[in-house]
Amino acid sequence: MSSQSSHSYKETNSLETPVGKIHTSGDGNEFVTIGKNRFYRHELMQAFGGTLNPGLTPYPKHQFANPSPLGLCGFALTTFCLSMYNAQAMGIEVPNVVVGLACFYGGFAQFCAGIWEGFVGNTFALCALTSYGAFWLSYAAIQVPAFGVAAAYEGTDQMHSAVGFFLLGWSLFTFMLFLCTLKSTLAFSSLFFMLTITFILLCIGDFTSKVGVTRAGGVCGVITAFIAFYNAFGGVANKQNSYFGVKAIPLTRS
Repeated sequence: MSSQSSHSYKETNSLETPVGKIHTSGDGNEFVTIGKNRFYRHELMQAFGGTLNPGLTPYPKHQFANPSPLGLCGFALTTFCLSMYNAQAMGIEVPNVVVGLACFYGGFAQFCAGIWEGFVGNTFALCALTSYGAFWLSYAAIQVPAFGVAAAYEGTDQMHSAVGFFLLGWSLFTFMLFLCTLKSTLAFSSLFFMLTITFILLCIGDFTSKVGVTRAGGVCGVITAFIAFYNAFGGVANKQNSYFGVKAIPLTRS
C-alpha cells in the first residue's frame, strides 16, 4: 500500500468510532484492527510502563510531553517514604513527615499528570494517576488536624476499622487496574500487582491491629516504589539523554 493511499485510508477511518474488539490480519499479522479502524502494527504504541499504556493504541494526535514519569515519580517517592514508616524503619512511628509529599508531589503533581494524560488520550493513565493523586490528598487530610478526621474518632475504637475500610476500597480499585495490565509488560503489571498486595496487607493490619502485618505491607510498599521508579525511568530515559534504557518484557506475545 502506498504512503498516499495509507494516508487517505486513515483520513476516512477516524478514531472517533467506538472500540468493539481488536484483532490482527494480513500474511504476517501486520495489520491491527481496533474497532472499525485498521492500522499497520508499526503505527501503534506498544504496551509500556513508561507511558502507562497497557496495550496497543494509536499514538496521540497532539504533541504533548509524556506526563507519566511525573505521575509515577510522585507516586513512587511518596509511597517509599510512607512505606518506610509503615515498616517502622529506624524505629519511626510518626508518619507526619509524609504529609508534605502527599499534598504536593504524590497528591497535586500526580493529579495534574493524570489530567494531562487525559489530553493525550490515555484513559488508563488518566484514571490511575488522578485517582492515586486523590488518594494521597485524602491520606493527608486524615493526618492534618484541621480536617477533623482523626478528632471525630477520639474516645472510640473505630479509627483502625474506618481506615481499614478506606484501604479496602483502594485494594479493590487497584486490583481492577491490575486486571487491565495483564496484556502489558512485566514491569508495568508487577507495579499494580505489588500495589494490590500492599493495600491488602495494610488493610488487614488496620482491621486486626497487628503491627507485623502492617510492617509487611510497608516492605511491599517499598518494593512497589522501586518498581514505580523503574517504570518512570523507562519513560524518561532515551538514546539522547542516557546510556541506559529500559527493555520492555511483554507478558503476552500479541
